[in-house]
Amino acid sequence: MTLFSLDTPASKLNELHKITDKLGPTQRMPVLFLGHGSPMNAIEDNTFTRGFEKISKTLPKPTAILCISAHWETKGTYVTSMAHPQTIHDFGGFPQALFDVQYPAPGSPELAKQTSEIITSTDVHLTHEWGLDHGCWTVAKFLYPNADIPIVQMSIDYTQKASYHYDLAKQLAALRRKGVLIIGSGNTVHNLRQVVWGKMNDSEFALDWAASANEKIKKYILDGNHQDLINYDKQGIDFQMAVPTPEHYMPLIYTLALQEKDEAPVLFNDGFAGGSLNMLSVKIDKV
Repeated sequence: MTLFSLDTPASKLNELHKITDKLGPTQRMPVLFLGHGSPMNAIEDNTFTRGFEKISKTLPKPTAILCISAHWETKGTYVTSMAHPQTIHDFGGFPQALFDVQYPAPGSPELAKQTSEIITSTDVHLTHEWGLDHGCWTVAKFLYPNADIPIVQMSIDYTQKASYHYDLAKQLAALRRKGVLIIGSGNTVHNLRQVVWGKMNDSEFALDWAASANEKIKKYILDGNHQDLINYDKQGIDFQMAVPTPEHYMPLIYTLALQEKDEAPVLFNDGFAGGSLNMLSVKIDKV
């Protein structure tokens, strides 16, 4: 999608500047990747939810949030553009108390439009047909419990490879200087078929392949080795077990793509649920 060319009328350029200036300049916001794990975290007080609360105290207050959640995959790229997104309970088999949770954060049609404008590598479609899925609201509620920060979700195009998502994410960089907190929400290690259900509350317990993949992932993140993380499917059997399907891993790629030269990653919530789900989370910020 081309925003403008040399032949674009001045009136069109002025309109574009109006759109991009609606969210005024701010200090550069950090970027987060949050391991969201089980939806039950939303109604629990545990080491991971306390980790979210602790990291929230280190964040400047954003003007808005752009969230890339593992739980919204589409063919093509979409952003939510409604003023009042619904709280989506996209799961089953959990207690009624979890379904009763609402997170009534407003949307931001302005941020949705701006996001669609600054991404030039593909068409970004505005939609009212989604909302805030549990990859988004179950972590946002610990960062901003008053639900007073506007949130827009952006979908993950399931037809594209990690390198595509890495390049697309880089185009979001300008939003960070307009007060937008960009959050990727997924899990670096996510293999539900291997979960040891009796160990869901033991954050120290990890299956051997999960522990091995976790150590490699952390090393790559801390070393700034994004290429091997992009090529996750070429990193051996442990990685293949950790990322049997890519949707929970891709939000990490979005977060890392936004790391700038004067920034470094900080790791937190490095623990497991059920031995095969890692809650590892990352904050990217200025050194």
